[in-house]
Amino acid sequence: MHAASQYSLITLFKNLVHRGIRISRNHSTLERTTNTKLAMSKQYLGLDVAPADTAFGLMANFAADDHPKKVSLLAGAYRDEQGNPWVLPSVREAKKRLSEATHEYLGIAGSPGFVKLAKELIFGPISSKLQGNAASIQTVSGTGANHVAATFLAKHLRPSQVFIPSPTWINHKSIWQMAGVPIVEYPYYSSSTKEIDMDGMLHSLEQAKPNDVVIVQACAHNPTGVDLSPAQWKQVAELVQRKKLFTVFDSAYQGFATGDVDGDAWAVRHFAEAVLASETHPGFCVAQSFSKNFGLYGERVGALHLVVPQSLSAEGAQSELSLIARAEYSNPPRYGASIVEAVLGDQALRLQWKADLDTMSSRIHRMRNMLRQKLEDETGQDWSHVGKQIGMFSYTGLTAMHVVRLREEYHIYLLPSGRVSICGLNESNIDYVAQAIGQVLRES
Repeated sequence: MHAASQYSLITLFKNLVHRGIRISRNHSTLERTTNTKLAMSKQYLGLDVAPADTAFGLMANFAADDHPKKVSLLAGAYRDEQGNPWVLPSVREAKKRLSEATHEYLGIAGSPGFVKLAKELIFGPISSKLQGNAASIQTVSGTGANHVAATFLAKHLRPSQVFIPSPTWINHKSIWQMAGVPIVEYPYYSSSTKEIDMDGMLHSLEQAKPNDVVIVQACAHNPTGVDLSPAQWKQVAELVQRKKLFTVFDSAYQGFATGDVDGDAWAVRHFAEAVLASETHPGFCVAQSFSKNFGLYGERVGALHLVVPQSLSAEGAQSELSLIARAEYSNPPRYGASIVEAVLGDQALRLQWKADLDTMSSRIHRMRNMLRQKLEDETGQDWSHVGKQIGMFSYTGLTAMHVVRLREEYHIYLLPSGRVSICGLNESNIDYVAQAIGQVLRES
């Protein structure tokens, strides 16, 4: 073969090999890029679908159920004797007075008038003594107050863990998981005695470290309806002060639980007195909601109060809470807070509101006692725990299997835990509910 031709073939072969290597490299790079993009897509966009919220999923199923005798014992919202939502007369009158209300932005910390009245409502006469030792802001209901508290404490207190009662409102866990603080569940309710597991609770909290956070509910515990007695609250107060733990009160039912605004705030005020009496008390928070006691479920009215020891100033905390609120939602809703402010700020409307609280709490108390009596008549068993519980909910002791049968066979809806909303009961459906429960228990 001619030398020039041989050289050309060799050159061509080398070029082809080189191109193949380059193509191979390009293919490898493309493959790696594709895999990376797929991984990122999976991480950011291709997430697994989270399970639906149990309560809201069941409420949707109830709405779609066309059975004529269906009963919802799910929602944490007051219903009147006809099973309808109830606008409190005090709220109705306040709305009339707000017919020309402004729709301008509130400040980041909310309405000063509302915040002052909210603080006075929860702390009572002690409120004036706190002064520079309390930071308070308006929030997006009690959920927003809990969330801002968790964000603030995770950043500045830096607890090693947060102690949450078992059982409790489901959002407590979600909020603190989002804050990135490890969760420890402490025993709260004994299914065998159907009362507070005080020994288990105190033993668990004894394991906490300084600056750890303890979540408690001020009254009308959700979901059990079982509250600590004043003597038990004193035991908890002594422990958290001795161990230097930080308490977060969730106060969602003040006045709604018993009709007694001051009695329902007893535990919070006891803790506030302890802070005022000690230079070394770690302080505490109150996440306050006005959804239940004003019937303003969709208006999202709440407040957060941070109480610090007398040796410290709350000015810096006030500033930081406002910064968190600014980043989270900029400023809180105006209308619902204006209603609460109008009611609490007017003597006549405030008296009407207290009468409204009595109307709601009395009806719930009456239905609770009727349910207890009818269940005892149906089953021959002791249902006294239902009568002893207070507030909106009752922990019946029904199992998940019982709950499924009640839903599928009788179209009675309640949570898998056996928690029922007493508000869903009235004189037209309580016999049906009690008979269905009795039948399910007998057959199981």
